[in-house]
Amino acid sequence: MSEQVFREMEQQGHEQVIFNYDKKTGLKAIIAIHDTTLGPALGGCRMMDYESDDDALTDVLRLSKGMTYKCGVSGVDYGGGKTVMIGDPEQKKEGMFRALGRFVQTMRGRYYTGTDVGTSPDDFIHSMRETDCIVGRPVEFGGGGSTAITTAYGVWQGLKASAKAKYGTDSLSGKKVAVQGLGKVGQLLVKHLIEDEGAEVVATDISKDAIEELKSKYSQIETCEPDQIYEVDCDIFSPNALGAVINDFTIEKLKCDIVAGSANNQLQEDKHGDILFEKGILYAPDYVINAGGLIQAADEVKEFNHDRVMKTTARIYEILLDIFKISEEKRVPTYQAANILVEDRLDTVAEVRKNFLVEEKK
Repeated sequence: MSEQVFREMEQQGHEQVIFNYDKKTGLKAIIAIHDTTLGPALGGCRMMDYESDDDALTDVLRLSKGMTYKCGVSGVDYGGGKTVMIGDPEQKKEGMFRALGRFVQTMRGRYYTGTDVGTSPDDFIHSMRETDCIVGRPVEFGGGGSTAITTAYGVWQGLKASAKAKYGTDSLSGKKVAVQGLGKVGQLLVKHLIEDEGAEVVATDISKDAIEELKSKYSQIETCEPDQIYEVDCDIFSPNALGAVINDFTIEKLKCDIVAGSANNQLQEDKHGDILFEKGILYAPDYVINAGGLIQAADEVKEFNHDRVMKTTARIYEILLDIFKISEEKRVPTYQAANILVEDRLDTVAEVRKNFLVEEKK
């Protein structure tokens, strides 16, 4: 595996990969730090029963690099990192997270982590006993609590920016939005669309209870079966559930001008972003529009302030307009334009920070 690790690090630009094992608790975890140009690495901890250690390594390298770009485009001064714990999330124990916290603390503030797939904020209450480098904390432990409010707000701003770029106005009044996924973020997004914008909403979810709950609040919304949402004739298709929903099968069904939503990894492959561009469908890159949760987590590193988080999240609107402008000027798909924006920021900050500063003695 050692040759593979260094080969992948070289190809993807990683700085550090740490393998952590605790004999007593059985913890097996990999921490990957991709880039700390902007500041300490930030990224959640995912727990999965991976088929192999190689699969876990591939995942942590991919995810940590993604966090560099997400932090970079969000305007926060943090780099990209990630942790994966190898094991069944149903077999989680206090000791594992205390051991993980201990390992994180050895990095002395170089990396901050928190909840991700397979873990919860309550798990990291145990880690907090061993490290100061935990974000995504419950409110009663000094954190911002659920990130759904922030994320949904950022997605709403992203939809408005997309409308501004496509139609010349950011008003969504009278626009038809097909919302896929009615989890916490999806439901809050619908609230913004109906109550704040006066948009028309067609919604779907695999949970009939979620649909009924939403219809009890907003009787005017339309609903459809999950597999029909791609064919809805609408202005905006908003994926807020699973990833890879823009793929060979679905992309030809879309009848929209804009794709913008909170789901991660919406493009199954980069080529699908190219196809959207060729079709004239405006795509709001997912790691930009859904960055509200990351912005909230980053704010917890020092001292959480809700108003500051919401103000920073509102900048997603302007960031997307910049991305759309780059896309138009350079004639590249928007996912490439977002990468250009991030890489320019990394280069600029790296150049600024080349100047030597004398550290004050403590």
